[in-house]
Amino acid sequence: MGVFEIRLPDVGEGVAEAELIEWHVKPGDIVREDDILAAVMTDKAAVEVPSSADGKVLELGGEIGAMIPVGGVLVRLEVAGAGNAAGADPGAPAAAPAPEPEPGTEPEPGTEPEPVPAPAPAAKKAGHRLPRPEGAKPLASPSVRARARAEGVTLRQVPGSGPAGRISHEDLDNWIASGGIKQGGVTRGRNTGVEDIRVVGMRRKIAEKMAQSKRQIPHITIVEEVEMGALEDLRAALNKKHEGSRPKLTLLPFLIRAIVEAVREQPGLNARFDDEGGVIHRHGGVHVGIATQTEQGLNVPVVHHAEAGSLWDNAAEIQRLAEAARDGSIKREELTGGTITITSLGPLGAIATTPIVNYPEVAIVGVNKMQIRPVWDGQQFRPRKMMNLSCSFDHRVVDGWDAAVFVQKLKSLLETPAMLFVEG
Repeated sequence: MGVFEIRLPDVGEGVAEAELIEWHVKPGDIVREDDILAAVMTDKAAVEVPSSADGKVLELGGEIGAMIPVGGVLVRLEVAGAGNAAGADPGAPAAAPAPEPEPGTEPEPGTEPEPVPAPAPAAKKAGHRLPRPEGAKPLASPSVRARARAEGVTLRQVPGSGPAGRISHEDLDNWIASGGIKQGGVTRGRNTGVEDIRVVGMRRKIAEKMAQSKRQIPHITIVEEVEMGALEDLRAALNKKHEGSRPKLTLLPFLIRAIVEAVREQPGLNARFDDEGGVIHRHGGVHVGIATQTEQGLNVPVVHHAEAGSLWDNAAEIQRLAEAARDGSIKREELTGGTITITSLGPLGAIATTPIVNYPEVAIVGVNKMQIRPVWDGQQFRPRKMMNLSCSFDHRVVDGWDAAVFVQKLKSLLETPAMLFVEG
C-alpha cells in the first residue's frame, strides 16, 4: 500500500490560495476517482475539488475556514501501489506496477507474497443512507440544489447516500418518488442548546466587505417618495403587449434606465474611489450591480454596459445573472467591475432602508416596498401607488447637494416614465 497526496489544483483567477469551506469526506471514507472531496472558495466563486485516485482517506489537509495554498496537500489517501507521497507527480495514476524481483530475491518455496488489496468501493446498498449531523448544512452540488429548488424540495429533509451524507440526483429522485417523509410534531419546552457556526466562505467575505464599507465610507442616505402609478401602468401594458415574445419587465430595468440617464448628468456618481491612491475613477460605461440573495449569501452580479441595452436586453440579463448566482454557475467576471449598485428586498421590503455603499463604488440605490398611500393633491387626499427610494453615498466624494440632485432626477424620471425614452 502507498500514500497518494491530492493537492489543491490551480483553480485560476490568479489566486495563490483558497479558503476551505466544506469537506465532503472524512478520515476512513473510501473514495473513488472523481468523487468530490471538498469545496474551496476563491473570491466569490466556490469550486469543488474531485479525487484523482481511488483509495481510503487517511488525513484531511485542514479545518473548515483554513487557507490552503495552491499545490498544498488537501487530502492524503491510502492507495494500492506506491502512491506519490515520495515526490511523484500528483496527477500520476494511483497504482504503479510492482517491479520484477531481482535474481536471488524470489520467495522461498512454499510461501506466496501477500497480495496488495485494492480499495473497496463505497457501499451503495438499496435504501442505504449515511446520517447527516442534526442541524448540519446538506451537502449537494449546485445542480442538485438548483433542481431541488425547482421541485420545491427542502434539502435538509433529504437523506444523502454519498460521503458525509452528500445528496446526489439519485437521492433526490428517491425522495421525490417516495413523496417525502412528513415531519414530526413540535415539542415544547426549554431549549438550552447553543450552536456555534464558524463564519467562513461567502459569509466571511460578505462580513469583511460590509465592515470595510462601513469603516472606510462616511455614509449619507437620502430617502424620497416616488409616485409609481404611471410607471406601473406602462410596465403592465408592455408586458401584456409582448407576453411570450420578450422577457417580463420588472421595476429593475426601468430603474436601470433612470440611473443611466441620471449619471449622464452627474458622472461623478458612476464611479469607483481609490482612496489609497486618492483617485476617483469616473466610468463612461454604466455597470449596474444587482444585489441578489442566494443560499450561500449575498451576491452582486453586474449588468455590464447597461447604457447600451434596451429595457428587454437588461431585463433578460438581470434574469440570467440572478439564476446563475443562485445555482452557483456564475463566473467571477460577472461579479466584478460594478460602478453603481441597486439593492432591493422585493415584497419583503420596508418603508425605508439605509443601504451600505458597495465599496469601492460611491453610490447605491435602495428600492423599498410599493404600497397604496393617501396623497394630498391640493384639494383632497387620493390613493396613490407610492414607493420610497433610499439612496446612500460616499460623503467623502459626493456632496449632499449632488446626492439630492441625483435622487430628484431619479424621482422625476420614474414618475414621468415617458422621459426615459426621450433622446437628448
